[in-house]
Amino acid sequence: MNPTSSRKMKLNINGKSYSVEVGDLNSPLVKVIVDGQPYMVHVEIEPLKVAPINEEGASPETAVRQATPGPEKASFPASRSSTTVNMVKAPMPGDIVKIFVKPGDKVSCRQQLCLLEAMKMNNAICSPRDGVIASVVVTEGKTVAYGDLLFTFE
Repeated sequence: MNPTSSRKMKLNINGKSYSVEVGDLNSPLVKVIVDGQPYMVHVEIEPLKVAPINEEGASPETAVRQATPGPEKASFPASRSSTTVNMVKAPMPGDIVKIFVKPGDKVSCRQQLCLLEAMKMNNAICSPRDGVIASVVVTEGKTVAYGDLLFTFE
């Protein structure tokens, strides 16, 4: 991993310690090394919600992430074939230039699904896992916002 774009840390999960190196979080697929074993992880970043001063316990410096339910028990670490990512969302706003798959197509992890043009650059949107495309939600020429649904898996 590129040392300027990765971060090393120790995590304690259910009493067990892990040495973890996390790659560039600006990508929906992030390389994570756990105790020397590399994994590709699908990451969805949620926007921060800033609590107004008048809310109970809030101060001007308080920024709270919106709580979302997580998995019941994290099976840590997971491989690409056991990932449960069932959708692909837009990692940035832009225009869909080209779609390479259709419903029913079998795809493999990191296979290119579409091209998204943002800031005059074409960005390859790739599959986060092996699977079968259930639906293609977007069409060529459509403008999408960050987080818009692009594809779903069966």
